[in-house]
Amino acid sequence: MIDSLQTPTAIRLMIFIGLIVVLLLAESRWPRRGGERLRGLRWPANLGLVVIDSIAVRLLLGAGAVGVALWAEARPFGLFPLLALPAWISGLLGIVLLDLLIYFQHRVFHAVPPLWRLHRVHHSDIEFDVTTAVRFHPLEILASMLIKMAAVALLGVPAWAVVAFEALLNGTAMFNHANLALPSWLDRGLRWVVVTPDVHRVHHSVHRDETDSNFGFNVPWWDRLFGTYREQPRDGHAAMQIGLERFREPQRQRLRALLEQPLRPGS
Repeated sequence: MIDSLQTPTAIRLMIFIGLIVVLLLAESRWPRRGGERLRGLRWPANLGLVVIDSIAVRLLLGAGAVGVALWAEARPFGLFPLLALPAWISGLLGIVLLDLLIYFQHRVFHAVPPLWRLHRVHHSDIEFDVTTAVRFHPLEILASMLIKMAAVALLGVPAWAVVAFEALLNGTAMFNHANLALPSWLDRGLRWVVVTPDVHRVHHSVHRDETDSNFGFNVPWWDRLFGTYREQPRDGHAAMQIGLERFREPQRQRLRALLEQPLRPGS
């Protein structure tokens, strides 16, 4: 059991480190937007959050969704084992349904005020780069993991599919938050099958109607299917404002301020 849990953790860590290094280098070479501000405050705070989040999940929820998947496999437990589906079908269905779950979870965190207070830590970043992808309040990360764990248990998603989904989610989230200029022809093609930076940047607009669009992290299909897809920001990618009006001051970008932000009233 210990080895089976350590391996997915090592895989995710290697993917995270490798991708963040590659994307930071790509951002510096092909930036979509210039004039980066407060990087000396933002980067330590954003990366500090991912360290706190990882420690909180490990201390409070142990092996998380992968641990639940291994528990369910040993019983067996869940809908997929009950239906006696082949492992590969269970895995692919599990990945698709977990992605759909994350889409609706994201919408709920925008719509329910107490949950928005947690999620707005992510949206209060005044710039948009690969470090924004890991800027989440620990309480949101814990809530999200609990939802995912419940879904994995009820469905009986195979452990390998959970590992694949989490690696895919981490990778695509870092890619679509990157301050990366893709050739227009490439972006037009990719945005039919994967969420590109230009697609997701709209979601970080200061305009609330744009913030409440493009909720997908992996694929754009759910947004297109459920009417939440927006092609471009009204102000254009170069001129658009990123973030939230109430949290634009430099002191709001410090790690302590991000941890305390859900306690502050308003939207």
